[in-house]
Amino acid sequence: MEQNGKVFGDRILSNIGKVIVGKEQTARLLLTALLADGHVLLEDVPGTGKTKLAKTLAKSISADFSRIQFTPDLLPSDITGLNVYDRQKNEFVLRRGPVFTNILLADEINRATPRTQAGLLECMEERQVTIDGESYVPGSPFFVIATQNPVETTGTFSLPEAQMDRFMMRLSMGLPERAEELAILEKYMEKDPLADLESVLSLEELAQARREAGKVFVHESIREYMTDIVEATRQGEEILLGVSPRGTLALLRCAKACAWLDGRDYCIPDDIRALAVPVLAHRIVLGYGSGGTGGAVNLVGKILSSVSAPTEVFEK
Repeated sequence: MEQNGKVFGDRILSNIGKVIVGKEQTARLLLTALLADGHVLLEDVPGTGKTKLAKTLAKSISADFSRIQFTPDLLPSDITGLNVYDRQKNEFVLRRGPVFTNILLADEINRATPRTQAGLLECMEERQVTIDGESYVPGSPFFVIATQNPVETTGTFSLPEAQMDRFMMRLSMGLPERAEELAILEKYMEKDPLADLESVLSLEELAQARREAGKVFVHESIREYMTDIVEATRQGEEILLGVSPRGTLALLRCAKACAWLDGRDYCIPDDIRALAVPVLAHRIVLGYGSGGTGGAVNLVGKILSSVSAPTEVFEK
């Protein structure tokens, strides 16, 4: 039985709204990445609700959930697990790490060393874990939500471009407005609403939603529009590295999920415009003095203004 994408999305987002005040757009993008089988990097200053949002989404789904607090002394085996000798059985037994789950919260990922950060690469991209030459499946689905503080640099290790490219989206929570902060105080007056939150989605429903989102039609003119945008990120003197083909495919999958959540079985240019910054900006590397993260976001905005959007009929 097919699901209605809009009803599906409203059900999950309504449940998240019981804990998170405002931030509907961020929550919707997080859900879009989950449907598109990607991973998300939540980047913002401390105390804005990054970890809370990740826990709320995880609790809304009847799925296994694990959390890793990244620290400088964390080892790759602390993430993946290792084989431990069992004297009673007289053999090595696999002690599974926290990656053997469905939803993994990698908290403050930039506090771990590059070697440990790289321990997540195979899990995120290949959906497998290799321990002593043996390969294992971490979970199905397997969704990584990583958080980091972009302001604090002491004792941190910046994520390399290869690992940034593994994240389907980079999102930011942002500080709440006055009315939202007052609503937060009221909601949390007696207790944390996350404690009583119940799941509203099964793994079977999620798998079905992913299949249906993958069937969304993308007109040739929309595909050309995406390609024009991506090609523009590879041109310009200030650009050292543009969006890779992996980024183009990520934009395609996210556009399908976005359209399905809107109740459509076809994509429109607005889907691409809404997703271009969170999906593409973190994949662009600019030269020194070009504004870093903010410069990449501004660059994508300029590209969207300069590239003509198609006006055809986009239905199949």
